[in-house]
Order: sequence, then C-alpha cells, then structure tokens
Amino acid sequence: MRLTCLSLALSLLVSPVFAQDASTAVSPPVEDTGTLAGAPYRIDIPADWNGELVVLAHGFEPLGVPRETPWPADPATSMFTSGGYAVAQSGYATQGWAVRDAIADSERLRAHFVQRHGQPKKTWMVGMSMGGGIAIASLEQQATHYDGALSLCGANLPGEVLANELFTSLVAFDALFPARDGEALPRLSDPVAPVLDQGAVMDRIDAALPRDPAAAQRLAAKLEVPVDALAGTISLHYLVIRDLMARGGGMPVDNRLVRYTGFGDDEAFNRRVPRYVGDVAAMDYVAAAPALSGRPQKPLVLQYNADDPTINPRFRPLYAQKAQGADVRPLTLPDVPGGHCRFSEAQVREAFRVLTQWVETGTRPGG
Repeated sequence: MRLTCLSLALSLLVSPVFAQDASTAVSPPVEDTGTLAGAPYRIDIPADWNGELVVLAHGFEPLGVPRETPWPADPATSMFTSGGYAVAQSGYATQGWAVRDAIADSERLRAHFVQRHGQPKKTWMVGMSMGGGIAIASLEQQATHYDGALSLCGANLPGEVLANELFTSLVAFDALFPARDGEALPRLSDPVAPVLDQGAVMDRIDAALPRDPAAAQRLAAKLEVPVDALAGTISLHYLVIRDLMARGGGMPVDNRLVRYTGFGDDEAFNRRVPRYVGDVAAMDYVAAAPALSGRPQKPLVLQYNADDPTINPRFRPLYAQKAQGADVRPLTLPDVPGGHCRFSEAQVREAFRVLTQWVETGTRPGG
C-alpha cells in the first residue's frame, strides 16, 4: 500500500432504481475505473461477490510521483476480492499529506459505487499508514455509511498532535547537528528555507550523524528508531511538514513555549532549539488533517507493526486512549512483527475477520 495518513458532507441522492440489494444488481466480474472530481479511482467486483464493499484508503504518496492511468489495484485488493468482497479505492485528488482530500474523495467514491452498482449489504473502511487515519476519520464523520473500519499501521493521530510530533524531529536535528562554520546549510525546520527533496534531506542527515555519534544515539532513542533509520524517518517528517505548510498556507506549529525533554542536557538543548511563531490559519488547517474526536460510532479495529519506525511505540496507543470514553471503544490487536505496514495476507485477513465477526455477533472481542 502506498506509504509513506475534513470531508465535505456529500449527500448524494440515490434513485430508487439503485437502492436495491447490490448482490443481485451486478453482473460480475467488474472493473470500473475513471476520475471523480479530479481523483482517479478503481472499483473491482469479483465474480463471486458476496454483496459487501470494502473502501480501501491508501497511504502517503510523495508529491511528484508519476501516476498510472487507469488507477492500479493496490496490492491489498486481492486480499479482499479473493474473499468475495468488492473493493473501491480512490487515488485522491492530490498527492502528499492529502488527508482532507482523501476523506472527501473516498466518500464521493462510495456514493458513486452505490449509484452505479447498487447498495451493498455491508460497507467497510480499511486503510494503511496515512490511510489508517483516513479510515478512522471516515468512520467518525460518516458512520451511517459504514458498518466498521480497520486501521492497519495507521497514522492515527489528530492533526495538531501529528504536526507537533513530526516537527519535533526537525528542530531536534537542527539543535543537535547545527551547520558548521562556513557551511551554508539552512535548518530543516526553517519554513522560509528552500524546499528539498527527500534524497537531499537524507544526504544531509547521513552526512551530519557521524560528527556526533552520541547525539545521534540520543536522537534515535527519543524518536524510538534505530540510528540507521534516522535519515529515512526525519526526511519523511520533513516531507509531511512541508506539505502541511503548503496546504495550510503558513507555519503549522508554534513551538515558542514548548519545553523539550529527553535529548540529554535539557537546559542546553532547549537553548539551541529553533523557535517559530505559528500561523493561526495553518494551525487550524492541520487540526483538521485529520480531526479525530476519539468517538467512533461503529466497531473499529486497530493493528500495528512491532518494529515500525514510522508509527513508533509512543504513537500507537494514543487514539485508543483518546477513545476510552467512547460508546463503541476501538479494539487494538497485538502488534505483529515487522516494519512499517509489513503485514502478511493472513494477518490482514485475520484482523478483518475480527472486525466482521464483531459486527455480525454484536459482541466486542474481549468484552
């Protein structure tokens, strides 16, 4: 699934001719591709369709990555079509941290499916990485359209929490590895510095880390990743923050009063940290990218990878903690071994089975 995670309320009226049981309305197999409001999409309906629909949300797609036409099937597609499910997936109207577009585009595609192929018996939302947060936001905001959701390796953080966490890695790198005398290297955290591509950011980090191995170890420990994963992790954070700056029209984080801890000598570290004034409009934008209330109204299953440097251990419990008081509490399955989104087909099928069984029985696993 493409990696790297607010919708308009789309009230599309469905003619009675389409308001039928979808399992009797289609002559499978079907491959339906095209574009809706600038977003490429595809729909796959297997020959043995069980009448149920999976809306699949993909993850972070870096800006500028060439797109195929028609929109290709995600590798996870066959995991569901082989089980009899129809799959609908939007490519989103934009690349990058396209959370708000993705929620609206996925809902538009779901409505398109109903209009063209009939009303499914059940509709499920499934997402990985950035798509995991999109799945949760869709379930919170459009619960009437879904029976449940599955978030795998998801960036399941409210937008403002995510932005602050990602920005921390940038200012920490700048504080621990400042440019040396004679180097004309702008800070990675500086919003007015020229935008770099991911390769250039990784090269910058890889060149700096050997200068101070102890500082590199402290930074890796704080970010909960191996030292050799720092360049990839921080460069991804850089891409997302830069995209949020562009989408929000300004600085999405205000860290003037933030006191950072866990980087060694906290007093010295905080004196070196670059400080920035946030832009109110940009911070409002990121608060809704995504806006997660912690109040899912339908069954929601979460699962993560044990060795994931992108969705690290401190991120994983945050949504479940936020949702502790919800009427329908999400279920977090045990972490499975592997790096970011490294699930086997059997593991995805099992997580999805837990979700569907919860809905069918009306009983949350584990009570």
